Amino acid sequence: MGRPDPSHALHIFLAVTDAAISAALIQEEPQFKLVYFVSRSLKDTEIRYQKLEKVALSLLYVARRLRPYFQGYQVIVRTDYPIAKILRKPDLAGRMIGWSVELSEFGLQYEPRGLVKEQHLAEFAVELQYTILTHAWKLYVDGSACKAGGGAGIVLVGPNDMVVEQSIIFKFKASNNQTKYEALIAGMELARDVGADSLACYTDSQVVEGHMNGNYQVKDDYLLRYFHRAKQLQTCFSEFTITHVPREQNTHADRLSKLAHGKEKGVLSSVIRQVLSEPTIGSYAISSHTDVDRQTCWKDEIIRLIRRQDEGHNLQADETKKISRYCLIGDDLYRRGYVTPIMKCLSMEEASYVLRELHHGICGRHTGGGH
Repeated sequence: MGRPDPSHALHIFLAVTDAAISAALIQEEPQFKLVYFVSRSLKDTEIRYQKLEKVALSLLYVARRLRPYFQGYQVIVRTDYPIAKILRKPDLAGRMIGWSVELSEFGLQYEPRGLVKEQHLAEFAVELQYTILTHAWKLYVDGSACKAGGGAGIVLVGPNDMVVEQSIIFKFKASNNQTKYEALIAGMELARDVGADSLACYTDSQVVEGHMNGNYQVKDDYLLRYFHRAKQLQTCFSEFTITHVPREQNTHADRLSKLAHGKEKGVLSSVIRQVLSEPTIGSYAISSHTDVDRQTCWKDEIIRLIRRQDEGHNLQADETKKISRYCLIGDDLYRRGYVTPIMKCLSMEEASYVLRELHHGICGRHTGGGH
């Protein structure tokens, strides 16, 4: 153990097993130093966490234990798990929301794990179970329709047994084929967001598989729009395959898709939970802005700092604190809370439009209290 040099960044290596989590804090420059090592056993409830949740828990644990280091140094998390992209997603469910907000104050940077230097971490490196990513990510999708709308289930399986689950509840009426396409598109977007390069998709819908592989012609105009959207997402991957599988081989995604029915809510839990009020292909931007508006908008400075951090640049302590409660989704800025849903940040023009609609538009007669 050694005292770190305040002029250089610190690196965190995380290790997760079935029953324990651990982390090593090191400094590679100007010379290799092992600064701190923490480890603890998992509680009974934590043992049942998904592997991705255990990785996030290990990062949260070391951030709490070594808070002075996280506040006084630039900390770089060295991991091959897509934890950074998952924590920044707006539809996180359950405990992951609070973890994401708590970790956001430190301005963490994320880099691939790479090789562990020196022999100080030889025993710790054994626990990391590093493997070369030689196989494709696997995506299992399914959709189900009911009178209330239906739902979709997505199971994304990555290297090292890493699993990301997503459940979607539809608040609109949809056909069975429509829910299958919604599940496929959401799954492909999730795989793209976590950085998957090669994707093998499995679905129990012969219609969707036939459309995507060119075996069936898309005759329905509405499904054609879904088809074009899926083909557009397909270009995000260097390799993409879609295969039809029997329903009994797709049971996990099928159960997630039925979360909307209420029967499985006490049994299943997904890392990402989303509610769609309208079809994916029917979502459009509400407003547009001129270049002048964007140059004078209060959001620009926060967006600039977030993008600088994502590019790997070091931020000052006051800059990190300024953006700690914000996240960037596409080109839109959102503010996050511990228990409240994310709130979209508005420009002056957008805020004026919302207020006019609220007081004088369709909501005008229902907003006032009793007089």
